[in-house]
Amino acid sequence: MKLISALSFLIFLSGNGYAQLRLEPLPIDARLVSEGESEILDGPSVLKLKDFFVWGGSVLQGKDGKYHMLFSLWESGPDKADFVTSWVLESKIGYAVSDYPDREFKFQKIILKGSRYERDTTSWDAQMVHNPHLKEFEGKYYLYYIGSKDPGEAIAPNLDKRTRVQQSQKIGVLSFDSFEDLMSGNFERAKEPALLPRTRVKAKNAVSPSPPGTIAKPDNLVMVNPSVDFNPETKEYMLFFKGNIYEPGWKGVHGVATGPTPMGPFKAKDDFIFDVRMPDGNLASAEDPYVWYSKQHASFFAIVKDFTGAFTGGEKKSLAILKSKDGIKWQKMDNSLFMKRELQLKNGNFIQLDRLERPQLLLSKEGKPIFLYCAASVGNVNPKKDGSSFNVQIPLKNYP
Repeated sequence: MKLISALSFLIFLSGNGYAQLRLEPLPIDARLVSEGESEILDGPSVLKLKDFFVWGGSVLQGKDGKYHMLFSLWESGPDKADFVTSWVLESKIGYAVSDYPDREFKFQKIILKGSRYERDTTSWDAQMVHNPHLKEFEGKYYLYYIGSKDPGEAIAPNLDKRTRVQQSQKIGVLSFDSFEDLMSGNFERAKEPALLPRTRVKAKNAVSPSPPGTIAKPDNLVMVNPSVDFNPETKEYMLFFKGNIYEPGWKGVHGVATGPTPMGPFKAKDDFIFDVRMPDGNLASAEDPYVWYSKQHASFFAIVKDFTGAFTGGEKKSLAILKSKDGIKWQKMDNSLFMKRELQLKNGNFIQLDRLERPQLLLSKEGKPIFLYCAASVGNVNPKKDGSSFNVQIPLKNYP
């Protein structure tokens, strides 16, 4: 059993004109168990499924008072590819529901697959769908997600299928009026992506590379990790995304696109946002942004996964917090560590995780974060085939 001794508090201190925002993660109802060769969390506050990997989930309270989760999942097993390969090639989006925001989510069905399952192998999301981000605007629901297809060996004959599919990821959005409609398939699939990468800069092994000398924009090579909110100052919808750049190794960078409606059309800006630098002056690597606008603070906040520790002050692969007045220019908080890779259980134990990412929040009607949803694994899940990943639901305490 992996235990540690200190709870990570989520404290956002006042400064630079920002009012204080202070949160604390509360214990979850779960236990550490062994399944085969892996340790995994199980219990009411954990969504896991037999014979599936479970990953990022996004939750809203519906008009029926229930809590509805859309989440990534894909098949696992000894005859399947390992986690790091299979999410790219096989991810789907499932639907679960609960009477509670932080426990007892029950899987209902898979609601979206790659369009190849509908005999359409040419669509932009023919191979896979992933990264669900669920929003409600003016009584209508929107699912932002990423999809990809295999452009084929003729496009990049020296690259394997996983690489071709990974480099072809784009963001789409579909809308629906109710979760009953979603369950019954009463929605129109996104026929085209909402955003396309404008540059494809990579020194070698790139699918359809840009001409030599092209300067990479934030939406380089891929557009993934969508997060959307309304800007009450500009009256625009802001779609935040991650792209990939290489200096020379891979790193996640971020940009934003704006549009007049939740469906767009969106236009990406040239600005690199979440502009945190390494000692050498290069952008620090991050991913998985969740961005929301706080009316109380008249500001945007963002949670991101910090690969290097540059955002959090040294806590690599943990969650960081950033702030912005306009959603374009961002600053680190006075205490920028949002959460370490650890969870407290109701039995008092503290569990250290190898992965805690894809953060998504449930906000109160006042716009306060009240529950956090994360994809997680106890051990290194990348080489596994055993479905030892899960989604965890964490209550948050707000302080005045």
